[in-house]
Amino acid sequence: MRLPVLGLLFTVLVLASIISPASAALRSDEAHVWDVQEVVAEAQHVYANPYTDVVTWIDLKGPGFEKCVYGFWDGGLTFRYRFVATAPGTWQWRIGSNQPSDAGLNGGNGSFRAVPWTQAEIEANPNRHGFIRATANGHALQYADGTPFFLVGDTWLAASTWRLPYRGGKAPPADYVPGPRISFEDAVTYRERQGFNSISFISAFPNWAADSYGATFADSKGVPLRNAWEKFGVWAPNATITTADGATTTAKDMQDENGDLAFAVTPNHGGMADFDRVNPAYFQHLDLKMRYLADQGFIALFEPVRRDTGPSWKAYFDFNASYARYVEYLAARYGAYNLIFSGIHLDWVSKQYSLTAEEYNTALNGWLKTYGGLPFGQPMTSLIDGSTYRQFGQAPWITMQTVGNKPRDHGIYPFLEEIFRLNPAVPGANLEPYYAGWNHEIDHPAGEAPAPDSDRDDYFARSMMYGSVLSGGLSGHVFGTGAYDVTTTGEPAGWRPYIWEALRYKSGGQMQYLRRFMLSEGTAYQDLKLASEAIHPRTSSAYRPNGLDGQAYMMRSDRLALLYFESEAARVRIDGFASRTVYRWTWFDPRGGQWSKAISIKTDAQGTLAAPAFPVGGGEIFLDWAAKVVR
Repeated sequence: MRLPVLGLLFTVLVLASIISPASAALRSDEAHVWDVQEVVAEAQHVYANPYTDVVTWIDLKGPGFEKCVYGFWDGGLTFRYRFVATAPGTWQWRIGSNQPSDAGLNGGNGSFRAVPWTQAEIEANPNRHGFIRATANGHALQYADGTPFFLVGDTWLAASTWRLPYRGGKAPPADYVPGPRISFEDAVTYRERQGFNSISFISAFPNWAADSYGATFADSKGVPLRNAWEKFGVWAPNATITTADGATTTAKDMQDENGDLAFAVTPNHGGMADFDRVNPAYFQHLDLKMRYLADQGFIALFEPVRRDTGPSWKAYFDFNASYARYVEYLAARYGAYNLIFSGIHLDWVSKQYSLTAEEYNTALNGWLKTYGGLPFGQPMTSLIDGSTYRQFGQAPWITMQTVGNKPRDHGIYPFLEEIFRLNPAVPGANLEPYYAGWNHEIDHPAGEAPAPDSDRDDYFARSMMYGSVLSGGLSGHVFGTGAYDVTTTGEPAGWRPYIWEALRYKSGGQMQYLRRFMLSEGTAYQDLKLASEAIHPRTSSAYRPNGLDGQAYMMRSDRLALLYFESEAARVRIDGFASRTVYRWTWFDPRGGQWSKAISIKTDAQGTLAAPAFPVGGGEIFLDWAAKVVR
């Protein structure tokens, strides 16, 4: 039996997770709440495919908590179980598995005492407030202790790969400016200084490689293997789907820094992944990035795969069981981190290059039924084409409804309003809005593609920040740029920017002002309700349904209203305030984050308030403005 080894190894790992001097006083049988803990077991039997053959777990019990927490295979005979203590007190665990004759995977047990962080330690890392969850009214997010969490995210979809290399956890100097040879730590630290608290990325990109096949590639049976981002400057002589001139680039390569891929590769099948044979070495490297994010106070908006894996996965594997197994592998490996889990990166529901929303819905509902979901209750959603509610309905695995990608204009806001009105209420957000610096006219407002980082480009990104949140997305907002693919050092940029160029865009730095605006009255923003219909006129002559000009937005409660006016919006009157009551109106500049001097305004007998003149605007100068109205 291996029980003494398990107990000793568990203690060592708890000590190893304590890295700050303030934590040195912990005893060997103690661990902090909300910090990742790990039990390691060694199987005594050899399995042909441990990933598919072994299901193992710990039964975890502590104050107010008693659940099964699944483990995962980590290569060789090694299985790991990661978890957190959600409250101070005594916690106990016991190992079990579907292999009852394997003494290494059954019966091991232990206990420890969870202790709280000090206030100073919590202030050093907001993740120590506990995992994020919905507020009591369902419309926003907060940490477990009730501290508000307002999502300020960025989109680096390929950050799991070599494109943002992890270099030992070394942060850049205080004056670092993004440039060539940028590391994962460089990028995270730079965004942290700008007020970001989340990064969106995909765990792996199976079937993608800089090989002889095209970025979009189908096998000899016509089954699409990938619909990938281009690796500019690297031509694919064996491309089966070519451009008009008969040539095409290959796909961006998505191995990790050590050259590992997430799955084994099937023999003689054009480099297709074997979705039933995971490669733990790839994820061992990803572990370092996930831990670094957690230590910097970030949460990951974490996705299993992009939708173009779906056709080959379903054609050659038992998709429902296999996809559920992979989602659970990631949930077991990373579900002890503070994160938002996206069930699938479904940015485009394509007849050729993805499965349908219903096919993913079936697999994810199967995962929930088989494995029970995320044991620590973090929000779960999906990056989506349009609206998760329109695509998946109120599926049981979804605890956060979101919008994104299409359309990137006024047409997205009714989806957010629809989500806000759902009963029961759930948090909402826009996960893939206008991407700054992406000159792709199809997805631009009214077909307008401004120069990267121009005033107009920055405005479009900024407009979607405030328009999305004040259309009901009170969870926060996820920013994006044309560098979502993380084009990096050693390859041509093509028609997308390098990641270090995009990080320097002014609009990214303006995301912090959105949070400043929304939290200016503390948690009061969480109680706001949709009220844009009370603005008259809501749109000006500059308004276009597929544009981002000329419209106003408002959410309000009994004592607070927050408003945003797009460029060229009209000066307005607003109904529905208290009759003959004095309010304080304060303009907010979303470009620099400054508040103007408050103006006192009294409503008329009908409760109508006349908005003051914009601080600057009119003539040939068209600027967007936000405002706060307090009773």
